[in-house]
Amino acid sequence: MVIRSLKNKKTLYAPQFLFFFWFCQKNRGKKKPCFGGTKNICFKYLERSKVTIKTIGRMYRHNEPISVMTAQDYPSGMLVDRSGIDMCLVGDSLAMVSLGYESTTSLTVDEMLHHCRAVARGSKNPFLVGDLPFGSFEASPIDAVRVAQRFIKEGNVEAVKLEGGLEMAEHIKAITRVGVPVMGHIGLTPQRSSALGGFRVQGKTCKQAQRLLADALALQEAGVFAMVLEAMPAEIAGYITSKLKVPTIGIGAGVNCSGQVLVMNDIMGLFDRFVPK
Repeated sequence: MVIRSLKNKKTLYAPQFLFFFWFCQKNRGKKKPCFGGTKNICFKYLERSKVTIKTIGRMYRHNEPISVMTAQDYPSGMLVDRSGIDMCLVGDSLAMVSLGYESTTSLTVDEMLHHCRAVARGSKNPFLVGDLPFGSFEASPIDAVRVAQRFIKEGNVEAVKLEGGLEMAEHIKAITRVGVPVMGHIGLTPQRSSALGGFRVQGKTCKQAQRLLADALALQEAGVFAMVLEAMPAEIAGYITSKLKVPTIGIGAGVNCSGQVLVMNDIMGLFDRFVPK
């Protein structure tokens, strides 16, 4: 799976995705019902309204799947913008897929802000979220607020994402208290992969699953507008989703989440060190 139409959940693979982008560019502004004789990719994507945090909430309430794609520069931001994706995430995965670092932990705040600004110039319609890098927010809620505000003011994003569960609840409360929307991230948290023993599936035991549910409920109580569920059994992700009142965005967590997020380099087949499942 690469991209899904929100209306009928048709799948679009990388070659078709690139062709769709080219076709949208060529026919931008034209009033046609669809292209290529298929009805799964509609021209409403060419002339759509700005996606806001209220749009995301409305989609969740109406049980519409939420699509999220990463971007790391102006061209990739444009691709996300022109292909009908709901949310664009400037993820710290760019440390590995764009900058060639061994892990995401080497990424700095200034590097992330640079990439956020570039993506913001190309991605106008999706709701834009920036990842807070490792070491920038964990020390205290005050640090978290300061770096989140920098992402809004200097990175031109509309929300921030941070990794962590129950232990990050006070940080999230502090950020949302000053008016910055926060997306949570639990399960496999790549910034803490060393402590987790590598990039491993989480929630495989009863105790781990209970901890994930506790983390999810704590983040909801802290005020997140959505949360990423990464690398956990589909049944656990589905159960957590059923217990929440905010959208869940899955990656390697099955089909029972409120939406899915993919790394653009993965769907394009741009792999150097490993091939994702």
